[in-house]
Amino acid sequence: MNAIIQTIDTADGAFTILADYRQRVLASGWTDDHEAILNRLSAARRPTSVVEGETDAAASALAYYAGDLEAIDAVAVTQTGTQLQLAGWAALRGIAPGDPLTYTSFAARLGNPRAVRAAASICARNAPALFVPCHRVLRTDGTFGGFAWGLDVKERLLAREAAAA
Repeated sequence: MNAIIQTIDTADGAFTILADYRQRVLASGWTDDHEAILNRLSAARRPTSVVEGETDAAASALAYYAGDLEAIDAVAVTQTGTQLQLAGWAALRGIAPGDPLTYTSFAARLGNPRAVRAAASICARNAPALFVPCHRVLRTDGTFGGFAWGLDVKERLLAREAAAA
């Protein structure tokens, strides 16, 4: 598989997007380290060739940062995983900006409110960050919990979305 990688500047720092040649986002995150983005994918899913170029998703990310929080919703992503993971990643895309869920509520959306650890694992394994908004899930006590790209980024994303909601 061949892929395109692009880094853009955002209010939260460098944001890198890895997309396949069909412009589906494979992985993304707040870093300019291309290797860190590639490492979000399993070895079997990593592209064989990566070139720097422009991704369609970059315009959507910039629109999000300009205040159009729904701009990321239409971005095509591709992920592989278990049925539960795929259902979880699809459910993450249904969480409205400014209305975060707890891991317990997220697990309930997946049909099992006791599966909090599974819900957290789905968020942790989410490669196309921002476009699949795992940052919109919080610990049951309302604290931020973990975030692969730093709690400061998660906090600013949630604050931006709460202000616009």
